[in-house]
Parts: sequence; structure tokens; C-alpha cells
Amino acid sequence: MTDAGLRYGRASLGLSFGVQGVAFALLVTRIPAIQDQYGISDGLLPVFLAAVPILAGAGSVATEKVVARVRPSVVLRWAQPLVLLALLGVGAGREMWHAAVALGVFGLSVGALDASMNMLGVSLQRAYGRSIMLGFHAAYSLGGIAGASLAWVGARYDMSLLASYLPVVAVLLPAALIGSRWYTEGNSPQEAGAGEAGAGGGLSFKLLLPLCLVMSFAYIGDSTVSNWSAKYLQDVLGSSEQLATVPYNVYMVTTLLGRTVGDLGVRRFGAVAVVRGGSLVAAGGFVVVAVAPGAWVGMLGFTMLGFGLCVIVPQTFAAAGRMFPGNIDAAVARLNIFNYVGFLVGSPLVGALGDAWSYRGAMLVPMVLVLATLVYARSFGPEPARYGGGHERPRTADVG
Repeated sequence: MTDAGLRYGRASLGLSFGVQGVAFALLVTRIPAIQDQYGISDGLLPVFLAAVPILAGAGSVATEKVVARVRPSVVLRWAQPLVLLALLGVGAGREMWHAAVALGVFGLSVGALDASMNMLGVSLQRAYGRSIMLGFHAAYSLGGIAGASLAWVGARYDMSLLASYLPVVAVLLPAALIGSRWYTEGNSPQEAGAGEAGAGGGLSFKLLLPLCLVMSFAYIGDSTVSNWSAKYLQDVLGSSEQLATVPYNVYMVTTLLGRTVGDLGVRRFGAVAVVRGGSLVAAGGFVVVAVAPGAWVGMLGFTMLGFGLCVIVPQTFAAAGRMFPGNIDAAVARLNIFNYVGFLVGSPLVGALGDAWSYRGAMLVPMVLVLATLVYARSFGPEPARYGGGHERPRTADVG
């Protein structure tokens, strides 16, 4: 692979992460409008919402099987348009079964998309020989901010879902298709495993399990912010309804900032130190939220959460690639399932604890889980500079 090919591959994959951030934000931030359009009851809504991550997990499992026959770039090339078309289908339907089908397709295709994107990202990072994964996830955060902003515009001007989604899909779909021409894997599995017999030829779930737990803990923390920050600020800390919308936006911005500079931190201090630091900052954020006397202190806590949690997920994928260099695709696909496990567990866990105990106390549970990441921090080594178990870095390590 030439240096130019790697640069084009990196740019096109960054675009894909950004497009996915926009699409996912447009879906989740307009859930009330989706509920109104299809007449979905409050009792039935959790079933629809749970179906998406469950099907996404199934899509990730299927992707592991598919990439044994075709390259991840092929899966990504077709999964991303399906996600965008499914989003459009959510906006265009009228009957409840329309929503069920569209959300089902969205869930399955988003699982394949997430898995294949991260497969390519880990592969490219190996080719570069230095940390670049956080940059891809920064593009996702930027897309999420853009998507949430577009959703706000749609809600502000009382636009229908179709009117809100159609222009976005009309722009992003051709952009994603054009960008897919430059998707590339940094190494084939055979190349990655060359000279590293036993380092990654087989996939041991026992070795992968610590990273799976860390992935779940991180997404439990993330889903706590996305699902409960507004309610917490308004109901517990007594903020206004308008101010209650701010914490998630602040969280997304700090996530973007943290990921933008995070690769530099990994190169300077190593992945283990960065993950430990992020876990401590995130745990501190939950403590601040739990004891906050008012809304502004609570927002400080959510700001800390953005800076802390943002580094964990990208580095978890990267660590799986280092742990199983000859079996990257399968490791990433299995690890990606625990993204959805954390998302499924986080929101009902905090809600149940909040109703049974208190929402302040409930915030301490994701804090404990995030702190548990410290126990597994060694799973994030060896450091990025030691790709190939001490062998010489790839010749393309200095690509810009």
C-alpha cells in the first residue's frame, strides 16, 4: 500500500465516521417526533428503542462471518447507504409496521457499519504504526454535533421527519458512495499475522473479555449522559427546560475536543496511561454530577464526562487489534457487540435505580463501572510504538 493510498483511505474513512455520526444523531434526537408520527405508545416505545441495538448486535455478528469471505471495505461500502436509506424510511413511513421495518433495517445495517468502520480503522492504524483511531471517532463526534444541530432546526421550525431527513440524505448518500472508492485496509489478515505466529492467529474470548467489559462500561456511561442528563438537570438540580438541553451538547463538544487531541496523548504517554487518565476523569465527572448543588456544577460534571469517556472506546478497538494482529476483523466484530450491550443496559439501569433509590445515587453506579476499567488497563498494552510484538514498525509509519 502506497503512502498516498493510506492517506486517501484515512480521509475516506474519516468521512464515513462523520456521516454515521450525523445519521445516528438525526435518529435518536427526534425520537419524540418519531413516536408522534407513528402513534407509538409510551409502553411500546422501549420495545422499538431496544430493537435497534439488539439488531445492531446481530448485524455485527453477521459481519464477522461475512468478512471471512469479502473485505470489510465491501461491507462498509454497502452498509452505509443502507443506514441512510433506512433513516429516510423512518421519516417517510406512516403505519407502525413501516417504522418497524425501517428501524429493523437501520439496526442491522448500523451493526455492520460500526463493525466494518472500526475494522478498517484498526487496520489503518497498524499500517501507520501510531495512534490514529481517536481521530476517526472525533469525526463521528463532529457528525453527531452536526446531526443534533440539524435535528434542532427541524424541531424548531416544526418540520416533518421527511422534510428534515430528505435533504441530509440527498447530500450524504452520494458523498458516502464517492468516498467509498478510496476505502482501504492497511494490511490483510495474512500480512498482519506474518512473522507473528501465535500472536493473533486464534481468537481467544477469554483474552478479549476484559476489553468487552470495558466497552460495556464505557457505553453504560455514555448512555447515562444521552438518556438522563436533561431529566437529571431539570428534575434533580432544578434547571429550566431550556438549560436542561445543554449538558448533552456540552458532552458532545468535549468528546470531540478530547478525541481531536487524544491521539497525541496516546503517542506521547501510551494507551494504558491515557485510558487510566480518562477513566479517572470520567469517574470524577460522575461524582461531581451526583453531589452537584445546582445546574451549573452539574454541567461541569457532564463536561468532565465528555473528556474522560471519549478516549476509552477508540482505544478499546485499537487494543483488540494489537491483541489479535492476525485476526483483527473477528476481534473487532465481537468487541463491537458490547457497544450495544452497554447501550441496552445503561439507560434502564439508571432509570430503575433512580426510581427505587435516587437519581443522585444512581449516578454512582456508572462511576464504579468506569473505575473498574482501571483493573483492566493493562489489556490496552503493548504501546502503539510496539506493533508486531517488538518487530520493526511498518515502512509506512511516517505517513502524514
